[in-house]
Amino acid sequence: MFNKKANFMVSTMTDRHELIDYLAQGHSVSYLHFWGHTQKAEAIDKSCLSQWFYAPFTLEQITYLTAEHYMMAQKARLFNDSARLAEILACRSPQEAKQFGRMVENFENSVWQQHCFDYVVQGNLGKFSQNPALYEFLLSTGEQILVEASPRDRIWGIGMGASNPEATNPKLWRGQNLLGFALMQVRAKLKEIA
Repeated sequence: MFNKKANFMVSTMTDRHELIDYLAQGHSVSYLHFWGHTQKAEAIDKSCLSQWFYAPFTLEQITYLTAEHYMMAQKARLFNDSARLAEILACRSPQEAKQFGRMVENFENSVWQQHCFDYVVQGNLGKFSQNPALYEFLLSTGEQILVEASPRDRIWGIGMGASNPEATNPKLWRGQNLLGFALMQVRAKLKEIA
């Protein structure tokens, strides 16, 4: 039986604690683990969920090569670092964008934490809404829990790989999976306007 309220809950989750609570209520979920930005075949695959996946999009008349570029540009804007912003916008790779983002002047982590999730949602909304194949892929994930199975990232990922038996138990994740939850927000917004 289709449970509209249950699906609404999955669509609006923003952190792993909400997922843990949801599971504690007896709901079951399906996970889609992703990590890496290199496409494995000609068809779009889960690598498109990566912040580093090359998929240019334009917001406010500025083109970003990846969602990582957008996130780091927003970081530079937030802290009024126009020099870093110019470097981020000029660089070709997401790795370079991240490096310049780490050099943003006047950075305050507490301020960044208040904004970074929303920036990732905004950037990915641009990325997925302006690239039809990516849009179709994201919507095809249905109500799956999107999980960045990065063994190294404990903020945007779960701090472990997909092959780890604990990767399907959010209580045991070593990271927050913020990217996964941000992408689920994007998916919900795209469904609303579809």
